[in-house]
Amino acid sequence: MRNWMMCLGLAGTLSACGLEAGYQVDSGTFGNATLNNTQMMNGERSYAQTLADRFAREVPTQINFAFDSAQLDATAQQVLTLQADWIRQFPEVRFRVYGHTDAVGSSGYNKSLGMRRARAVVSFFASRGISRNRLEAVVSYGETQPLVPTPERERRNRRTVTQVSGFVDGHQNILDGKYAQVVYREYIKSAEPKTTVEIDTTSSAFEQ
Repeated sequence: MRNWMMCLGLAGTLSACGLEAGYQVDSGTFGNATLNNTQMMNGERSYAQTLADRFAREVPTQINFAFDSAQLDATAQQVLTLQADWIRQFPEVRFRVYGHTDAVGSSGYNKSLGMRRARAVVSFFASRGISRNRLEAVVSYGETQPLVPTPERERRNRRTVTQVSGFVDGHQNILDGKYAQVVYREYIKSAEPKTTVEIDTTSSAFEQ
């Protein structure tokens, strides 16, 4: 969708349209060098990154939450429906959901809250028929990676980010090394007109 439907008006600033925490596939930082090298050698990482870029380009990757809440409001569910529709196109691909909070509250509480938000998204996807084996809610950044640096309540920081994380172990296409087919299989289908989901940006859900 064009510029994620102008970032859906979810944040109202350009910061919400930039790269966010949890956006990229694991790039093999400290402690993951072997993983990164293996993925680069067998071609998995390059194709996973291509899919990650495509996912971020074609659907909004984040949703926002009310203060001290892990409930999915109507707007969040509409965005997650778009994500779920995209995810179902690629049964070989795994996804991670990262939970975040604003800075109000203790670090321990916020880490737990961020994880509850991530798990709420995973549960939503599962309710839409996506296998939990393809979904991970294993990382919660809590309050440590805000989009808007502030100690106050800030809706834009209360979010989850969904990302491509790799490929499903043991899947037929992966065993056959058909990464290119995974990436490009849906290009022709993706050109077909899709039903547009309209997002109400005037509701109280957008209040800061």
